[in-house]
Amino acid sequence: MTAHADIHRPAWQYITMHTISATPRPTDARDRCRCDQPARTSPDPPESHDLSDRLKALSDPTRLRIIRLLAGHPGGTACVCDLIEALGVTQPTVSHHMKILAENGLVTREQRGKWAHYTLAAPEIKQIAKQISRLADAPIRP
Repeated sequence: MTAHADIHRPAWQYITMHTISATPRPTDARDRCRCDQPARTSPDPPESHDLSDRLKALSDPTRLRIIRLLAGHPGGTACVCDLIEALGVTQPTVSHHMKILAENGLVTREQRGKWAHYTLAAPEIKQIAKQISRLADAPIRP
């Protein structure tokens, strides 16, 4: 083969037996695996599942709007009829979203006559914020 033809050869064809070595390459401290070192903090599985469920409940844009509406009402409490009007959706839709928020402890429900009144569980929302903050502050292993 001519020198001119060699430039068109695939790179893998230039590997020779003496470039492949069976002897392990020496390692230094930078090359050692650190996976045998335990993590400094281990997430608590029940806490992780709880946070995940609550984040899923908050992941819907309508439910986030509901949280903001409740936070803006005096005492963080609003009648479902006020939410229907403000959101521009039907009563069954609001009830569906409120059920999910209530199941996850983000709102509480009180029946007053014909209408349900919902109150924002502000301490729970703050707890979610703290849990997320702890995730961001967790030490990162190099």
